[in-house]
Amino acid sequence: MISDKFRTFPHSVKAETCENLENQRVNMIRTYISTLLLVVFASSMSAQQDPQFTQWYMDHVVSNIAAAGHSDLTNINGFYRNQWNGLDKSPVTSLLNVDGKIGFIPGSFGIQFYQDELGQENNTMMKLGYAYTLSPFSSGTVMSLGMSVSYFSKSFGTEWIATDGWENDPAIPQDDKTSSAVDLDLGIYISKPKTFYAGLSMTHLAETEFSEMSIKPVRHLYAMGGYNYPLDGDALVLRTNILAKTDLNASAIDMGANVLYNEMIWAGVSWRPGDAIAPIVGFQYSMINKDATNHKEQLFRLGYSFDMTTSELQSYSSGSHEVFLSYSFKFESTPILNRYANPRVL
Repeated sequence: MISDKFRTFPHSVKAETCENLENQRVNMIRTYISTLLLVVFASSMSAQQDPQFTQWYMDHVVSNIAAAGHSDLTNINGFYRNQWNGLDKSPVTSLLNVDGKIGFIPGSFGIQFYQDELGQENNTMMKLGYAYTLSPFSSGTVMSLGMSVSYFSKSFGTEWIATDGWENDPAIPQDDKTSSAVDLDLGIYISKPKTFYAGLSMTHLAETEFSEMSIKPVRHLYAMGGYNYPLDGDALVLRTNILAKTDLNASAIDMGANVLYNEMIWAGVSWRPGDAIAPIVGFQYSMINKDATNHKEQLFRLGYSFDMTTSELQSYSSGSHEVFLSYSFKFESTPILNRYANPRVL
């Protein structure tokens, strides 16, 4: 885009030009989101390679690094998910995510660590990301671009469970196997505080192969969005969320809604067609202290969801448990400026 910094326009033309530029950016973002959603719905519904969380909307940075720093607070978020409870060696996923503004340079950081166990497969990933926020639109909407680099380690054990002999099958490892790869994620994210958000992101962009296993993670595309509807001012707010994800071979979609009461308690439900329906409850508590020189703000959040299985697995598992725990904070100090004067010139 060519800058109009050094051009001179009448005031009416300036206002119209700025409005047109902003409309073009908004239309461009809508086009990207619509295109990805068409791809998502065109694919069949199935499971994903990346870890899955029912309460994903509590931390958008998990699947979109560009969301880092959109809160004024530094966030430390944790997830623990025990999927398909009752099955032998069912998936267990733990994730820790930290994001916030850097301060000494423009932009925000994101650090993520997760551990995923599924049968004999063990996945460990560490991510380091950066998000740059563009100048806000006149409406107060903010857009960010983000990128993260990940270190991905995968290992397989040898305690195979089979109904017939597997020792002579060359496709099944006879020894413990471990391999690692470096990958890349990209994202774009827009939001207006306490009103709406939307984002597009891609994980495993490089599709780096695990050389010891001849396994290659495939690219995953994510489209997310949500809107808050005040039902009774700030005392009662309906929050809606949707996440669509696909690797262009299989797709899944999460839809959910919850009601936040008095900025303290929320309850709602999430639905993944063909997989599960999940009631969700949560609690949050904030502490804000301000004086002439200090500003302290802290927020504690706790959420729980139970996925009631609706697929064929319901005959073998009652569902999945998931816990979300979060601590967010901001501590700022304003130095006292001392003024000195010569009494002779008061």
